[in-house]
Amino acid sequence: MGERSLEVRFGPAGKPITYKGKTELIPKFLRELGLNAFEYQAVRSLKISEDKAKSLAKCAKDNDVLVSLHGPYAINLSSEKDEVRRASIERLVKSAQIAQWMDAYLVVFHPGYYGGLTPDAAVKAVIDSLKELVTRVETMNVKNVAFGVETTGKVKQVGSISEVIEICSRIGLCKPVLDFAHIHARGSGLMKSKEDFLMIFDFVERELGRDAISPAHIHFTEVEYGEGGELRHHPLGSGFGPNFEYLAEALIEQGISAVIISESPILERDSLIMKRIYNNVLHKPRKARI
Repeated sequence: MGERSLEVRFGPAGKPITYKGKTELIPKFLRELGLNAFEYQAVRSLKISEDKAKSLAKCAKDNDVLVSLHGPYAINLSSEKDEVRRASIERLVKSAQIAQWMDAYLVVFHPGYYGGLTPDAAVKAVIDSLKELVTRVETMNVKNVAFGVETTGKVKQVGSISEVIEICSRIGLCKPVLDFAHIHARGSGLMKSKEDFLMIFDFVERELGRDAISPAHIHFTEVEYGEGGELRHHPLGSGFGPNFEYLAEALIEQGISAVIISESPILERDSLIMKRIYNNVLHKPRKARI
């Protein structure tokens, strides 16, 4: 996605709920719906074959669907146990290899947990682990794959917006993944207005530069939360928040290109709703958006 013109893509996190066919043909199904992004979910398995991954890449290219990959949940780069940290690095190495096969431009992952460490020590451990990861990936000659450090939804996890920015500022292959459901839940209902979204974008741009937010990689759904942060995802319109229209307004006001991945329980259906809301906001008279 280029910077010369505003482009926002929409698509689901994982296999669409109304799709019954082969994984490698999902991009064709999405294009027929009017969607043009897809985040392959490798959260529990890294077993897709090279042939199937390359078939998915071809289908995505033929149908103008941009692919990303979500790495395993079983990653803890801040673990105090060396074997856990090393196994986590290996899973991300394998994720990067699969991402290259399927022409996925980004490997999204959750960094880890605080455990018995202070937040600062946990972030340092993540950064040290990612330095090892970058060395491994470079020796494998994996190209055109970045690592997306996702903002996390539970207060016990490494992944506040400040921590994600710190990690990305230290590791060149990393860029922030702004999961606004997680930011909202972790902040006990933080995202209440367009200005709250603008504040996040301004913060990221100030600390990491324009390339870190445009194009942005964004996860979105409405979310229920408690004292520990995220509890469960809900469809758009459930009343839990955040409100997607505020995000749409902020993106348009700031001229931000983005890939917006639906993590709603109804995946592609809410992707289409978000696309419609975004286009409605985009075509409103300017004064109506001020």
